Amino acid sequence: MKLTELKAIQLAELFSALSDASRVRIISLLIEGEMSVSALAEGLKMTESAVSHQLRGLRQMRIVRARKEGRQVFYTLEDEHVQKLYRMGFDHVTHG
Repeated sequence: MKLTELKAIQLAELFSALSDASRVRIISLLIEGEMSVSALAEGLKMTESAVSHQLRGLRQMRIVRARKEGRQVFYTLEDEHVQKLYRMGFDHVTHG
């Protein structure tokens, strides 16, 4: 599999986005399904501001996507690849 310079940069940025424990914890909750910022903040015991900050970066990297309903913003994982990456990483770190 040939890796161009651009794809190498994009792949490195993806792994960089996943290198923060708060972002990984957000992904772990979003695997269960769509959640609002307030629900994520409550589940993670973080402020809504801190969660929003992390979500902004995840959205820029196309790891999550947002849907607005009134004043609430709901987030979900962008696609199944993100879930697979998370699960593979989780399996790797929990393997005996």
